[in-house]
Amino acid sequence: FTEAVMSGLVDALMIVAVAGLVISRQFRAHRIDTDRRWWVAPVVLGVIALREPGMIDAGHPPASALLLAAELLIGVATGVGWAWTTRIWTAADGAVWSRGSRASIAVWTAGIALRAALFAAGAALGVRQDTSALLLALAATLLARSGILAWRAQAPGRAAVTGAAHGDVVPRLARKEPA
Repeated sequence: FTEAVMSGLVDALMIVAVAGLVISRQFRAHRIDTDRRWWVAPVVLGVIALREPGMIDAGHPPASALLLAAELLIGVATGVGWAWTTRIWTAADGAVWSRGSRASIAVWTAGIALRAALFAAGAALGVRQDTSALLLALAATLLARSGILAWRAQAPGRAAVTGAAHGDVVPRLARKEPA
């Protein structure tokens, strides 16, 4: 294998592994880490993505830059939507927990569909699209989601009231989320 093929393969495997881990955790209740480390994993993914040369196709710089910008916007929008459709609640011990909702599935589905359409548009334009752009967008998604969840978890009154996800009508008193 050449170095470029191996690098692309490693990036693709990393994207699949991270996405699989994130999606599988999304529907299990897990404690929100409200300290300042919530940004570490997305930043590491971003650095890994940015280490690769050729994120912008040298043969089509304007179109390639536009596709990358759109990919990042979709990533941030997906992260924001995911964060606001995630249910959060406070346990009796004061720990803040979260779990994705059915609306979170819709957000992920829309994000994947938009990315597929973006990839198809790039392919139709003849723009070479690198996996590092997808990895960078995944980092943007995770950074937006983690930041908003950390903010929601630290909101005033967090200990007394469950944070509503999009579609919830009334916040409920603190309780353990059903399995």
